[in-house]
Amino acid sequence: MPVQEKDELKSWQRRDRRTQLTVWAGYFVGMMVFVWCWQLMSEETFWDFVWDAPRQAGDMASRMVPPKWGYINALWRAIWDTINIATLGTLMALVLAVPTAFCAARNTTPSVTFVRPVALFIIVSSRSINSLIWALILVAIVGPGVFAGIIAIGLRSIGFCAKLLYEAIEEIDENQVEAVTATGARGPQVLAYGIIPQVLPAFAGISVFRWDINIRESTILGLVGAGGIGLHLSSSIANLAWTQVSVILLVIIVTVIFSEWVSAKVRHAII
Repeated sequence: MPVQEKDELKSWQRRDRRTQLTVWAGYFVGMMVFVWCWQLMSEETFWDFVWDAPRQAGDMASRMVPPKWGYINALWRAIWDTINIATLGTLMALVLAVPTAFCAARNTTPSVTFVRPVALFIIVSSRSINSLIWALILVAIVGPGVFAGIIAIGLRSIGFCAKLLYEAIEEIDENQVEAVTATGARGPQVLAYGIIPQVLPAFAGISVFRWDINIRESTILGLVGAGGIGLHLSSSIANLAWTQVSVILLVIIVTVIFSEWVSAKVRHAII
């Protein structure tokens, strides 16, 4: 066997007493935390309801059959609103995410000390708040409807798109940027010919991927009054119209499958 291969072989070594005790202490602390969390969860759980859950689920499922297929005629407008919420919200997010990403990337930000922290704060703030929370706040501000849903989806998506985009900007090949700069190009020209062509495929993929996610998220915004098919779902559940609920769930599944298919086709075409 060559000397190099012998050097690469790892021999088993017994841990010393201090290391072994540290590992056992880590296991013990982890187990204590698990037991404490389980105790807290158990105190807040009504176990009678949990044990009865399978029977309740079976009873609800039986009430959903057969679906009320005629109700689907009342859902076409809601489906269209849902798709519009996802699409317009994604476009709004992209318009705001692009400058945010360029300000957050170390190699393109105007100021690492002042501008970059602000851009990173915007990204973190957007990603920290769920779209349902955004929708609740916006319904209280602008009133219920599709407009609140669009803004909620947009505000939620800014952080996602900007984070992935600024990471793509930081990973570009600097040799191409230097080559463009060496020709005497200035800032906007370097951006147009040295940076944007490298991040454009990533930008397209991020856009389609986020639109696919937003289709799913927009289906539930109606639960808080932000438009879309979620309004019908909330109303049907409140009225115990389970045959309508089953139709709505099937329509949501078909819509999400369609968005997955479109997203996959577009990503495949881009890549």
